[in-house]
Amino acid sequence: MMWIMHAFVKVQTWIDGIENEEFVGVGARFGTTIVSKEKKAQNDHLTLADPRDCCSMPKKKVFPFLLPNTFNAYSGDVIMVDRGHCKFTTKANIAEAAGASAVLIVNNQKELYKMVCDPDETDLDIHIPAVMLPQDAGASLEKMLMNSSSAVSVQLYSPRRPLVDVAEVFLWLMAVGTILCASYWSAWSAREAAMEQDKLLKDSVDEIPNAKDVGGSGIVDINTVSAVLFVVIASFFLVVLYKLMSYWFIELLVVLFCIGGVEGLQTCLVALLSRWFKHAGESFIKVPFFGAISYLTLAVFPFCVTFAVIWAVYRKDSFAWIGQDILGIALIITVLQIVHVPNLKVGTVLLSCAFLYDIFWVFVSKKLFHESVMIVVARGDKSGEDGIPMLLKIPRMFDPWGGFSIIGFGDILLPGLVIAFSLRYDWLANKSLRAGYFLWAMFAYGFGLLITYVALNLMDGHGQPALLYIVPFTLGTFLTLGKKRGDLKVLWTRGEPERPCPHVQFQHSQELNEEK
Repeated sequence: MMWIMHAFVKVQTWIDGIENEEFVGVGARFGTTIVSKEKKAQNDHLTLADPRDCCSMPKKKVFPFLLPNTFNAYSGDVIMVDRGHCKFTTKANIAEAAGASAVLIVNNQKELYKMVCDPDETDLDIHIPAVMLPQDAGASLEKMLMNSSSAVSVQLYSPRRPLVDVAEVFLWLMAVGTILCASYWSAWSAREAAMEQDKLLKDSVDEIPNAKDVGGSGIVDINTVSAVLFVVIASFFLVVLYKLMSYWFIELLVVLFCIGGVEGLQTCLVALLSRWFKHAGESFIKVPFFGAISYLTLAVFPFCVTFAVIWAVYRKDSFAWIGQDILGIALIITVLQIVHVPNLKVGTVLLSCAFLYDIFWVFVSKKLFHESVMIVVARGDKSGEDGIPMLLKIPRMFDPWGGFSIIGFGDILLPGLVIAFSLRYDWLANKSLRAGYFLWAMFAYGFGLLITYVALNLMDGHGQPALLYIVPFTLGTFLTLGKKRGDLKVLWTRGEPERPCPHVQFQHSQELNEEK
C-alpha cells in the first residue's frame, strides 16, 4: 500500500512590505506542488473571495476581454475562502478560472483537515496550490485585510522535513536507557534480597522466615486483578483529563508531577550517593510526621524540591524540557524499582490490556468523541499549555517545522515492568546474558519502538499508539523464547527459578564431608 503524504505549508504574511505573522496550513492532494524554500516563494497579494465560499464565479469581473471565457477577477492574487457549500476541488477550479495564483481555504474548526478529491474525480486539471488553514489563522488574516490602509501579501512554501530527526534518536536512547537502568537496579535489589534471605535461612535452620518478609520492604507485587483495574482506572482518568482539560487542571497535573518527580529524584540520588556517603545513608534522625529519615535523604530533599519548583516556574521556556525529562526519568526508574511483576502471567495480562487501551483511545475514540482523546490530552488542547507534563520530550532541533518528539510514560513504564522482571529472573537463575531473557526482551522493545517511529513518519506525523508495536514484539519474544527453552511454565506461574533451600544445601554438604 502506498501512502500519499500531506505536506504542511508555511504561510508568511507581509503588511506594507514588512514581515508579519506566520501561519501553518496543510496542502491539498490536488493542485501544483508548493516550493520548499522561502527564497523561491512568490510574494502575492492576498484578498477575500467574493462570494466567500468560492462556490460560484466572482461577482466582480476585471478585464474580461483579455482572455476569452476567462474572468480575471483576482489577477494573480492569493484568495482566502471559507470552507463549506461545495467541494474543495470546485473552489480550486473556480479560483483558478478567476485568475487566482493560490487558494487559502479557512477551516470551520481550530484543527487542520486533509483536503482530498473524490474517487470519481479522476480527470482533475488544477494548476494552482490549495492550502487549508485553521479557523484562528483565518480570523487573524481577515483582521489584517479589514484594515483597508494596509496592503497584505503572503508567501507560500513547504520546507521538507529531514528523513530522520536527531530528536527521535535521542528519545529512543532515553527510553531504552531508562528501562536498562531501572532493570539493573531492580535486579540488583532482588539479588541482594535473595542473598540476605539465604543467609538468614543458613543461620536459622529451625525458624524459617517468610520469603516475602525478607528484603521485600517497599516492594509492591501487582496481580492480574490489579493489572486489569490499572487500565480501567487509567481510562477513567484519561476521560476526566479530556473533559476537564483547562489551565487550572494542567496546573494541578504540574503539582502532582512535581510531587512524584521530587520523590523519584530523591530516591535515585540517595541510592546513588549512598555508595560514596555510606555513613550518612545509614545514620537516621527522627523527623515529626515522617519518622526516621537518613541524613543523606535530609540533605538531598531540599535540592530535589528546588529543582522541581524551578522547572514548574520556567516550564514554558525553551530549555524546560531538560528539567521535565530529568524528573520524568527519575520517576519512571523509581516506580520500576518499587512495583514488580511477579510472573509472566501478570505481565501478559498487563501488557495485553495496555495494548487494547492504547489502540482504543488513539483510534477508536475518534468514533465516539469525533477526535482522538489520547492525542488531544497529550497535546494539552484547551489548556494554553504545550502538552501535559507526563511525557518525555526533546525539541526537533533540525526540523524546519520545530515542535517536539514525545513519548508517554506508559510507553516506557508498562513494558519496563516486564523487562525488569526478565532480568530479575535471569540473575536468580544464574543465566548468562545470551542464555537469558533480558537481552532479547530489551532488543525487542527497542525494535518495537523503532517501528513506532517508522510508522509515525509514514503516517505523516499523525499520532501512533506506541504499544501497538512495542507489545507484540516484547511480549511475543518473551513467550516464544520461554516456550522454546522449556521455562514457560515456571515463568508463567512462579516467576522465579526453583532453588533448593539453603539450609538443606548446607546439611547435604555436611553429610558429604562426613562420608569423605
